[in-house]
Amino acid sequence: MGVIQVNNIKLYAYHGCLEEEAKIGSEYRVDVSVKANLKKSSITDELIDTVDYVHLNHIVKQEMAVRSKLLEEVVKRILNRIFKELSMVEKAKVSVAKLNPPIGGNVEEVVVILTKKR
Repeated sequence: MGVIQVNNIKLYAYHGCLEEEAKIGSEYRVDVSVKANLKKSSITDELIDTVDYVHLNHIVKQEMAVRSKLLEEVVKRILNRIFKELSMVEKAKVSVAKLNPPIGGNVEEVVVILTKKR
């Protein structure tokens, strides 16, 4: 078993319960970690034998573009796509951080983290 991580994916999106968030948007950071059997790919040196991190990044970008009120819903959609499209993935962890959230204080970020197993 091995781990592939795609860290610090920076995006601008329009998630949130407030109308202002839908109009103005905010900066986000997404981290993805997947566990899969990487033994074959470590021998064959072939992309088909591993989890393509370009595909992971593509899923994140597409799902972050779909507006949601709650980050929990966005993270769940990303996880569901990973398991639907990448059969090698046995376990995945996704975190979505809203940077400088509008919550009336000096808060660097709020983060939602979910994990899923096959």
